[in-house]
Amino acid sequence: MLSLLGTLLIGLVVGLIARAVKPGDDKLGWIMTALLGVAGSFLASYVGVAMGWYQQGDAAGWIASITGAVVLLVLFSLVKGNRHGT
Repeated sequence: MLSLLGTLLIGLVVGLIARAVKPGDDKLGWIMTALLGVAGSFLASYVGVAMGWYQQGDAAGWIASITGAVVLLVLFSLVKGNRHGT
């Protein structure tokens, strides 16, 4: 249980930094921001393993996690923008 809370706390920090780095208003709440950070870390780990930067089971670093979260934010804003006709 404690590791899950730690993961969500780290995800929240990563998500907040990613939202600060990417310009624009994303209108995400605290929970979605934490999930964004966790998903960005998973994306960074997956890409790192695929590129040979990490071994299977290694966690991505802070910069890679933030980069993954920013990529997800950009994709989210593209999908959100297309859905509303803009």
